[in-house]
This record gives sequence, C-alpha cells and structure tokens, in this order.
Amino acid sequence: MSNGSSYDAMFSGIIGRDYDMLQRMSPLSAEMSKIVGRAVKHYADKAGRPLNVVELGGGTGITTLAILSSNDDMIVTSIDSEPTMQNQAKENLKQWVDNGRLFFKLDDAYSALTKMADNSADVLATAYTVHNFEHSYRERVIEQIFRVLKPGGQFINGDRYALDDIFENTRTVQEEISGFFEVLIGENKPDLLEQWIIHLFNDESENHVMREGISLKQLEEAGFVDIALNQRMKVNALVTAVKPI
Repeated sequence: MSNGSSYDAMFSGIIGRDYDMLQRMSPLSAEMSKIVGRAVKHYADKAGRPLNVVELGGGTGITTLAILSSNDDMIVTSIDSEPTMQNQAKENLKQWVDNGRLFFKLDDAYSALTKMADNSADVLATAYTVHNFEHSYRERVIEQIFRVLKPGGQFINGDRYALDDIFENTRTVQEEISGFFEVLIGENKPDLLEQWIIHLFNDESENHVMREGISLKQLEEAGFVDIALNQRMKVNALVTAVKPI
C-alpha cells in the first residue's frame, strides 16, 4: 500500500468531501485510517489466506476503504449505529458490496458483537470509535472482541489514546483545537466547529478519556497478549493485541 498521492487520490475520489475535510481539519486522523489499513495488510500477508475482518464504527467508510484496499481476498463486516453515516458508506463503497466483499450491520458495537459466534473473526479493526465509549461499556466491548476473535486473531485500533502525562496531553489537545479553529473558521463553518469542540470535551471527560496506561492494562486483563502501542502521533496512536493460541 502506498502513502503517495495516488493513494490519497483514491480516497478523495471515492470518499470525496468527507475525506478532504478530515484531511484538512485533522490530518493525523486521516493518516491513522491508512495506518490501520497497513496493519491489517501486515496481518493478512502473514496469514496467507482469506480473512474475516470485523470493523467497528465504519462511519462514512474512510477506514473501511483502507482495510478493503489492503488485501483482495478478505471479507469485511462493517458495524455502525448511525444509519445516515452507514448509508453514505454503502454508497461510497458500493463496488465492494456488489463484489460480495463488504457487508454492513446497523447496530451498536456491543450488541453486534454479542450476536457473533465465538472464535469467528480473524481481525477486529477500528479507528476512532472505542474512545467514544464510556469506561464500563468499553470494558464490555473489549471482552466481546476477545471472545469473537479466533485464537491468534488480532485487535487493531487506531484511536485517541490520551497521554499518561496529563499536562502534556492537555497541551497537545489545545494545539488540536487551534487547528480546528484555523480550518473551520477559514471555511466559514462555525456550526461544524461547535460540534467538534463539544465532541472533544466529551472525549476528554473523565468518564470517556482513554488513557494509554489504563487502556493497555485493560487489554491485558481481558486476556490479550503481544500488546503494543506504536506510531503515536500526538494523542493518536495505533494499538495492536493478539488473542493467544
């Protein structure tokens, strides 16, 4: 998978305005979708067989596209609880739906996972979804992810992992907010700016914030091994974990 302009052109061509706006407003978030795709590709290349991939929080399909583009043989089930966003993804990614490689479930993460069989998914991949959950709900979702993954299966999450250093984390979030103002005021989109600021306050609230140390410990307590946090970009990072064989 390339990081070059041709790959960005593919995103812009299929996802269109959604990806272009995200890239201007939060370039690290746009990059993280591609990082998740590369992590899925790495797992698929090692597995050497068709994979069953489950994606949580597919949204309009930005990360879904990165996953689908990583391998020509995998089957992806994308879960989201927002019909408006999922309908956009269905339209954006119709060619993969028509080819029988992409399926959608309209449900919240926990409910959808509880309906899946034990040891049924090779990969559970997601970007910028898990941090939205309240702590108790997140814990239950993590437990279900572990149950649904096959032995040797991998959890891949590109997300907001707050720094354990609270002062440094606050400074980094302030920089992020400044970037939102620069782009969205320039685009004359004060309503969208308001929505993003409200969302960030929710992300950083005590009942939601997904702090690095606690989050990695939570994965360990759920039973995962080979837990790694890497490719950190400010408050964004890729976390991978494996269900033991």
